Amino acid sequence: MDFVTVAKAIEPEEAELIRSRLEANGFLVNIKNEDAAFSLGQSLVLGGVEVQVLEDQAESARALLQSPDAPSS
Repeated sequence: MDFVTVAKAIEPEEAELIRSRLEANGFLVNIKNEDAAFSLGQSLVLGGVEVQVLEDQAESARALLQSPDAPSS
């Protein structure tokens, strides 16, 4: 099964926060262009750091990312 992009971030740190939220909710996550953004500082040139999930999970992942964060205890 292929990975599809569900979010893009300018900064690798923002992509990591998105990854954390998705993984905490059971998604398998892949980050694309992260190494280039860290080493070259070229994330804008590459179109941003892409956060990807498996194709069959994309709709659910997008819905999760559009929902407000859960309140902290």
